[in-house]
Amino acid sequence: MKTVADIMTREVITVTKETTVRDLAELFITKRIGSLPVVDEAGKVIGIVTESDLVEQGKNVHLPTVITLFDWVIYLETEKSLERELKKMGGRTVGDIFQQELISIAPDAAISTAADLMSNRHVNSLPVLENGKLIGIVSRIDIIRTLLV
Repeated sequence: MKTVADIMTREVITVTKETTVRDLAELFITKRIGSLPVVDEAGKVIGIVTESDLVEQGKNVHLPTVITLFDWVIYLETEKSLERELKKMGGRTVGDIFQQELISIAPDAAISTAADLMSNRHVNSLPVLENGKLIGIVSRIDIIRTLLV
């Protein structure tokens, strides 16, 4: 049975929190990729940034929904979510827009496990980590290619 290591891309392009949004967009276009791992100064993966994170910069502001009950105003969403949304929309660097929740996979995981994880977590790619070190990335297209073999 094939594993993630058999189909992953081994030469991974990464960005840092200081990478500008413009440089990020250029990478997405020129390299024809949709997501990139974000690394810190030591090369440790700290998150991921996707095309969707860039697209969100162009969306309309969603004002929090509120309920008024007598003289009280009750917010149905947290102020933090509005703050995050505004920061993302005005972001100038990857640090402003990237997703800090890292969903990764091990190289010895089954391809079906990667497919399940991508589907259940609604992500298009997974950094492949071995002992905390980035050794590759697997994307939906890598899984689709296995159907042709």
